[in-house]
Amino acid sequence: MAPRGKVYVIDDDEAMRDSLDFLLGSADFSVRLFESAQHFLDALDSVEFGCVVSDIRMPGLDGIELLKRLKANRSSLPVLIMTGHGDIPLAVEAMRLGAVDFLEKPFEDDRLIGMIEIALKQAESGARSEAATLDAAARVESLSPREHQVMEGLVAGLSNKQIAREYDISPRTIEVYRANVMTKMQASSLSELVRLAMRAGAIKD
Repeated sequence: MAPRGKVYVIDDDEAMRDSLDFLLGSADFSVRLFESAQHFLDALDSVEFGCVVSDIRMPGLDGIELLKRLKANRSSLPVLIMTGHGDIPLAVEAMRLGAVDFLEKPFEDDRLIGMIEIALKQAESGARSEAATLDAAARVESLSPREHQVMEGLVAGLSNKQIAREYDISPRTIEVYRANVMTKMQASSLSELVRLAMRAGAIKD
């Protein structure tokens, strides 16, 4: 059975790490344990997409500093912060730094599992959307200045003849540019070209 997702547990308490390893492993998550935030950051290049579950109070780098480092690295990993009693101000700061949620110890097993599922789904959706935007923008960047002008004319609803008149080029030449635009943008229709251009920010909604 394929795992439901990857979870990275960061806690200096060995008993807590072992407990979460058993709990999340039993819930079909693929779990990787780290005894400190620094160890996790050192391994960040090898970390695949997954949910980070980190304690907020740890020796050395704490959960707040971990969030700051992840934010600086533009990490897309969703982070859930575990807090102790009376750590609400720290939890609020963690949320401001990008934590998707926090839960106070002791917590119910089902609540943690539910929060991880939600965090993974929301982050995956956001990552897919961001990746599609970056891909569309890269396609727009591949266009020559003239091809970009032709694309702008096409998404504005202008005909080949109208675009040709605007730039004092023959309609036949515009047809060649139009074909190049559709190929480079990987668009099979004008409507798809419009959607890609909008996603890339080349035109406004």
